[in-house]
Amino acid sequence: MGARRGLRAGVGALALILSACAGDQTAALLPPSPPPEAPRAGTLDRAADREHQKLVAAFGGEYRAPQARALLAEITTRLVPATERPDEPYQVTILNSPVVNAFALPNGRLYVTRGLLALANDTAEIAAVLAHEIAHVTLRHANARKELELQSVLVSRVVADVLNDPNAGATMRDLSRVRIASFSRAQELEADQIGVRTLFGAKYDPYGAARFLTALGRAGGAKSGVSPASGSDMLSTHPATTERIAIAVAAARRIGAPGLGENDRARYLAAIDGLAYGDNPTDGIVRGRRFLHPRLGVAFEAPEGLALENTARAVVGASREGDRRLLFDAIEAPEGQSLEALLRSTWSDTIETGSVETTTVNGNPAALATSRGKDWAFRLAAIRVGATTYRLIYATRTLSSESDRAFRAALDSVRTVSAEEASSLQPLRLQVMAAGEGDTVASLAQRMPVDRPQETFLLLNGLDKAGPLKAGERYKVVVE
Repeated sequence: MGARRGLRAGVGALALILSACAGDQTAALLPPSPPPEAPRAGTLDRAADREHQKLVAAFGGEYRAPQARALLAEITTRLVPATERPDEPYQVTILNSPVVNAFALPNGRLYVTRGLLALANDTAEIAAVLAHEIAHVTLRHANARKELELQSVLVSRVVADVLNDPNAGATMRDLSRVRIASFSRAQELEADQIGVRTLFGAKYDPYGAARFLTALGRAGGAKSGVSPASGSDMLSTHPATTERIAIAVAAARRIGAPGLGENDRARYLAAIDGLAYGDNPTDGIVRGRRFLHPRLGVAFEAPEGLALENTARAVVGASREGDRRLLFDAIEAPEGQSLEALLRSTWSDTIETGSVETTTVNGNPAALATSRGKDWAFRLAAIRVGATTYRLIYATRTLSSESDRAFRAALDSVRTVSAEEASSLQPLRLQVMAAGEGDTVASLAQRMPVDRPQETFLLLNGLDKAGPLKAGERYKVVVE
């Protein structure tokens, strides 16, 4: 939850609570300075450079990791001659964000987050990500999508204005959205297939794409509390991960049996050893069920069984089953407005008559209320900590004494963070270490100060199940 953005859910609170959200982390922008060996983009016009700067800022600035950056540059240089446009220039930027993401601009700028680097396990997997993004550039996907969007806008405007039929224009816009989403999904699948061929052409393991997509699906399922096999909805711009994995495997099998190409896991792990992991403490951090924001000077603890995520707008939490949600955000408080009035004005649904009460939590004034929707019930609170007012919203399928106790325990945990505690917070990082005789997933995972440590250890290391580890094999663990 970034202090500089004054996080607000506003009328979007319900959507934030009831959906799994992935946010950016905004921090001070550092000017990009790619290494000399990086593939160079051509001269960028001012508009493209501004787009780059805004994009980097939105994802926390550029992350300085010389070893990882050098390896990405080397991999990109090796991939480009195997593409359909070997003369295209590219430049890779690592973004200081814990979210797992990668994308490309039409001018050849490629972006990967440190969250994505933490998830990959070898050079073939990260090469698969870069090959996929390069395919978007070589196929001119962004330009094709933009052209389709412009055509769709023109058609709907003609229907609405020229034919004087606003309803038909709205229908046409809806159909256009479906068409554009379908077009985007087709682009993703096309980039997947071409990326696999590019991997093989550059002598990387073509099965690296399927391995990374499998990890990506597991990461999405772990974060959202839903099965990674869940399909995409009709308007999703990405296909279901299971569909992408199947296509990547089929493309690799057309090339040959597993065992082809290079993956060089040891070199990749050496390049990301020491990589920052998770939230930047200056923007607030999640430690298990606890959230602490040193700059805002506030902390709270979520109910048991909820996994927290610090997004750009709020701290959101969800149970594994998806039947409980939580939101904690900062809201604007007009001078002189009571917390009860503030709670009513920032909540779009009806607050139950007689449910509002005022109280004090750890010396901080607070107002509580209850609201019921069609499928969800909500316990709401506004609490003023120092000069900032926060909302805590707990959503469950039904209200019960148990849900009320969980909500009140979370509210009672809202407190100020001392300067001493704030200064002691350090970012987590990845440490690559060799397993010893008798080491297991449980014995290494128990050292990690994260929520669901065994699940996180398995995910980070591309393992399917807990059990004995191979002595001498190197694994990623999260340390303080």
